[in-house]
Amino acid sequence: MKLKDECGLFAIYSCSSEIADALQMGLFALQHRGQEAAGFAISDGRELRCYKDLGLIQDVYAKGNVRLLRGHIGIAHTRYSTQGESARPENAQPFVLKREGRWIAIAHNGNLSNAAQLREALLSEGVYFASTSDTESLLHLYTRAPGATPHERFHVISQHVMGAYSVVMIDGDKLIAARDPFGFRPLVLGRRGDDVYIASETAAFDILGARAVREIEPGEVLVIDRDGLHAARFGPARPRRQCVFELIYFARPDSTLFGQNVYEFRKACGARLAEKETHEIDIVVPVPDSGLPAALGYARRLHKPLEFGLIRSHYVGRSFIEPYQASRIHKVRMKLLPLRDVLQDRRVALVDDSIVRGTTSRAIVHVVREFGAREVHLRIASPPIIAPCYFGIDMPTREELVASSRTIPEIARFMGADSIVYLTVEELQECVRDAERFCMSCFTARYPEGSLPADHPALEYLLPK
Repeated sequence: MKLKDECGLFAIYSCSSEIADALQMGLFALQHRGQEAAGFAISDGRELRCYKDLGLIQDVYAKGNVRLLRGHIGIAHTRYSTQGESARPENAQPFVLKREGRWIAIAHNGNLSNAAQLREALLSEGVYFASTSDTESLLHLYTRAPGATPHERFHVISQHVMGAYSVVMIDGDKLIAARDPFGFRPLVLGRRGDDVYIASETAAFDILGARAVREIEPGEVLVIDRDGLHAARFGPARPRRQCVFELIYFARPDSTLFGQNVYEFRKACGARLAEKETHEIDIVVPVPDSGLPAALGYARRLHKPLEFGLIRSHYVGRSFIEPYQASRIHKVRMKLLPLRDVLQDRRVALVDDSIVRGTTSRAIVHVVREFGAREVHLRIASPPIIAPCYFGIDMPTREELVASSRTIPEIARFMGADSIVYLTVEELQECVRDAERFCMSCFTARYPEGSLPADHPALEYLLPK
């Protein structure tokens, strides 16, 4: 499956004023979560300086001379768009404003499902927007919320905001981290000595020699200041609904997320998929790079050779959903280099993590056949995606999803594959710890109650519970 990636968050509260390099390194570990824009905000508790722009993290860091910024509190963000046009510098994060004599900055991972209503309400109150991003609405809601503390302000926000929001903020001399009551998007607390780190994934800690302490709980806000760390609950009680796609595709395999090692989870999905095999297979070929752990688990369970029949060119960026499909085979050939000697006259199990539109997978099947495969059997280590996500994953409309209106045999014919096998939702749940805590709406079209506004068009498609 090829999707745009998610946003990445990284934040530091340090005893040192030399945090710029550490902020950049931690964020660099999250580059896979977004490649459209990056930004950094650093504060000494009184003054705040921010630089953001379109581009990759290292380029933005260098162009803005971020290394020269001084302060002991910092937040950083790498972006892809789910709300707001992507190729606009003003939509890059963090967002910053000054309120009642103090600087406030915010960076956000997620998607507010009632963003349009929130923006309209704020506009009617005379609020000026410099961007089209829903994150800017969060910033205005926070600064306008009654309450003497961040905990009180987030409690007020939670009464109005729906959807997914993991955020890091600077408020004067405080670093703040908060996660929505459903816990859709990840957020993790870490430490190195007396320094406190917040990140979207634990891999950001590893690069700095820090240790993960714990997840920030759904509906929890942390405030870090000179007196230490203060935690409080906010918002209505909700069932935990963390995004299973973080484990399936988005997160780095060396991360531990939602209490589960990502690499081991993906191998387990591949092994479970192999238990369904009914065809004769000669070799197992992963779709690089996200399909590799699942392919490894699949090959080991079947005792079949794992072969790199497709070599990824690392000079081409990570794939994502694109509006123009005319040259899909050409794009696949640019990125994936088939090995004829490996594929020639073989019955190939082509293993990937998931399929969205199916256009890229269809092109890969075509190329594998072109380079000599006798049979191509698609093996997908997740269930069919039948519904869009409204909580921070840039999936297309329901009509564009290949599995929303086709049977499994019809999907195989569309792909040009000899066969296709997915995991079922129940089989996926066998592979994930505490399965009842996960959002699987994209596989079921059942969205968590209270996560969407009552007039949201997706509610037309709700299946019976």
